[in-house]
Amino acid sequence: MRNSLFLAAFVCLIIGCESKPTYDTIIKNGMIYDGSGAAPVKGDIGINADTIAFIGDLSQATAKETIDAKGKAVSPGFINMLSWAVESLIEDGNSESDIRQGVTLEVFGEGSSMGPLSPKMKEREQNSQGDIKYKVDWTSFGGYLDFMDKRGVSCNIASFLGATTVRDYVIGEDNRQATPAELDTMRMLVKAAMEEGALGIGTSLIYPPAFFASTNELKELTKEAARYGGSYISHMRSEGNNIEKALNELIEISSYANCHGELYHLKMAGKDNWGKYDTVIAMIENARKAGIDISANMYNYTAGATGMTASFPPSLQDGGFGKLRERLQDPKIRAEMAKAMNTNATDWENLYYGANGAEHVLLLAFKQDSLKKYTGKTLAEVAKIRGTSPENTAMDLIIQDSTRVGVAYFLMNEDNIRKQIQLPWVSFGSDEGSYSTKGVFLKANPHPRAYGNVARLLGKYTRDEKLIPLETAVYKLSGLPAKNLKLQRRGLLKVGYYADVVVFDPATVNDKSTYDKPHQYSEGVSDVWVNGVAVLRNNEHTGKRPGKALRGPGYKSK
Repeated sequence: MRNSLFLAAFVCLIIGCESKPTYDTIIKNGMIYDGSGAAPVKGDIGINADTIAFIGDLSQATAKETIDAKGKAVSPGFINMLSWAVESLIEDGNSESDIRQGVTLEVFGEGSSMGPLSPKMKEREQNSQGDIKYKVDWTSFGGYLDFMDKRGVSCNIASFLGATTVRDYVIGEDNRQATPAELDTMRMLVKAAMEEGALGIGTSLIYPPAFFASTNELKELTKEAARYGGSYISHMRSEGNNIEKALNELIEISSYANCHGELYHLKMAGKDNWGKYDTVIAMIENARKAGIDISANMYNYTAGATGMTASFPPSLQDGGFGKLRERLQDPKIRAEMAKAMNTNATDWENLYYGANGAEHVLLLAFKQDSLKKYTGKTLAEVAKIRGTSPENTAMDLIIQDSTRVGVAYFLMNEDNIRKQIQLPWVSFGSDEGSYSTKGVFLKANPHPRAYGNVARLLGKYTRDEKLIPLETAVYKLSGLPAKNLKLQRRGLLKVGYYADVVVFDPATVNDKSTYDKPHQYSEGVSDVWVNGVAVLRNNEHTGKRPGKALRGPGYKSK
């Protein structure tokens, strides 16, 4: 008898007849959308530490915490391909407006990046801060990523190296070409940033001083980045009158560097250009068929948002914003600029004209408290209040605020947006910060895409309008951008991958933010994990900050 008990105990020890698998977290009974675009399957997910440990049937397993996702979708964390949360995350690392939509990665670097910074750039960065104040405690590109790692954020972050930042570091804000020696220095800066974790080169070519860079300069910087596996991503020189020429430049740069190329916020801007949709898409498709790896991202709104200064020719900012402000106080130049604002320019991107005038320009953000009363009004309304023409009002506001003045331009066509969403190579980016509905963030109006870009895709366009299946929408928010960014173990629900996981209700997910009342969280996302840690549970932010700075393919650890 004694020997039999010993034998039974030994067998149980060997085969584990009494033990059950144990996990830190089990998400059970959900419909799993794995991020690949495949049809969903019902199942459970087990998470240990920061990793997905099991996917399947965990009915016999135990966990420290179990979440019942019955009736809900379970997906990989979503990737915001164009984020401007570089400062908002310094102010508040909880990233609530995006976390509450399931966004677990913010990707920075549209033209400018938070490094490298020369002493002059660092001083300018410090002095130009608006409502959000912080000490610039870093100099290099990687220094900012290290700074954010130490500060703590709820989401992951990553960044392209801004070509504008590189140009500013070496040349400044003047309208001239780089010398061969300066171009060599710029290449060295690219090399350093790629080894510090940059994803590639990002440009924003309608804005000075980026506008002053030649195609050759951009080709050489991108080729250097491509040596480290980096890609090229661009707000092109034109999204309107010259969009075909601008797209050819992007294709040329990507082809020359033999790297992935991506368009920021795909659009045909301005009513006169809405009909170019078929031509633009055919150009991209033809490039892809020719073996050039081109894709795009977008936001789901008919208005873009940038500065009032995009109503003036870039040459006005030769030498920097200070020079522009000075020039706008010259009566002769003001008269020329008033005329230029109402010109359908072919050699620069006139967003004021593209929006069809002051009635379609919405004021969003000011630095000076005395001007914040105009937030949420159109330029036409403020011109009427002040008794000056819209053109003079625009110039006066820039002078008085000493900033470019944040505005929204209504430029796009809803039918084109619907067609773009269905393209297989399009992912999504908010082109905004990530905020909360309290504190300093309430001093300005963001574009509603800050609170609703992802939820709007999942609710309005996927569920309500049925433009794409839900599994396709999830792929466009996770697997597709992760592949384009060459992220390791991200973007899919797969054993061994990092546990960036979202639970949401496809029946209720919805954006609530509007242009009039933008500070409203989206609904329908109940739970979010970043690197295995719950940052959103039962619709409430946990205050946890497990996010990491993700480094690009050329990263060399210290």
